[in-house]
Amino acid sequence: MTPRRSRRAAAIPKTVEPAGASPVSREPYAALDLGTNSCRMLIARAEGDQLRVIDSFSKAVQLGAGLEASGALSRISVKRTVQALRVCRRKLEQHGVTRMRLVATEACRRARNGNAFINQVRRETGLTLDVITPEEEARLAVVSCGPLVQETSEQLLVVDIGGGSTELVWIDLSAVPTGGRSAAIMAMHKQSFADLGNGVRVVDWISVPLGVATLRDKFSDVEDDAGAFALMSWFFEEHLADFAPYTKDHTRAGFQIVGTSGTVTTVAASHLGLRRYDRSLVDGLVLSSDQIDAVIHDYLRLGPDGRRSDPRIGRDRHTLIMPGAAILQALMRLWPTDRLSVADRGLREGLLYAQMSADGLFSPKGHEKAQG
Repeated sequence: MTPRRSRRAAAIPKTVEPAGASPVSREPYAALDLGTNSCRMLIARAEGDQLRVIDSFSKAVQLGAGLEASGALSRISVKRTVQALRVCRRKLEQHGVTRMRLVATEACRRARNGNAFINQVRRETGLTLDVITPEEEARLAVVSCGPLVQETSEQLLVVDIGGGSTELVWIDLSAVPTGGRSAAIMAMHKQSFADLGNGVRVVDWISVPLGVATLRDKFSDVEDDAGAFALMSWFFEEHLADFAPYTKDHTRAGFQIVGTSGTVTTVAASHLGLRRYDRSLVDGLVLSSDQIDAVIHDYLRLGPDGRRSDPRIGRDRHTLIMPGAAILQALMRLWPTDRLSVADRGLREGLLYAQMSADGLFSPKGHEKAQG
């Protein structure tokens, strides 16, 4: 398999600029992200420059289980996923949501029965899933990370490690005035990568068809834990050969990596020693490469049985954390920084920002806050 770039523009409505100060949405908005491993949904309202999350859902449905070998979504995976989507439908009805974007990503893009699955979901749940392109997935993940972009950052690498694919986007912000770089990133939902303005330039982007689930499945026959980890890291790096910044020298000054994924947040939670996950402590945390390496070495020391029972990892993620860690370690090894900004946000937040901004409701200056 080779990395793929999509040239299609994403189907995002034309943006209407906010008309007043601190607009508030009376009705809720929803965003659902159906990936290779997880089904995740957020329901939120816009309050000025913040998202107020009013409900959420997350389930490890493993839609792409066995996809690497068979090329198709299995009946049991489809059944699990449809059941989860029925829960999502009930939540949407409960909150009276009419403004929503429900998307599916790599598993449905790759599976030969992907279209049949989408049709089945529509029949059995009444939900219409939009299978988005790799470019739109990457762009919305970047948008979600906008509030975490440092105003001193001139070169930005956003990494979204998914279940079936990993998106990397390299952005040159040197032409954007200091003080406007975070907002410029959050405005990227308006155009495709090729049509950006305001001084933002996408140097290159790539969608590598390897995520935590597909990488795990590919090396499932390797019994040695440390050996499998090393092979996964090497194999992922091999898929970056066509990514233009991979072959160039870069200085540390003004360089920032932002990582968004369950892998990144789990590593951060493990570093903090959290036995109960706390988003407020994880989102926006900056980890050094030494701290990341220490966590990964601890995972290797624990072995499969130890990781299964480690509360910092969780039972839903214990088989996926080492493939994700292999990807993360490869990325930190390749580029000139010893710092990673942790983002507990991603495609769902990007979908919400895009919808709200298109309706003139969202002023992209701050962070989300939970209702309470």
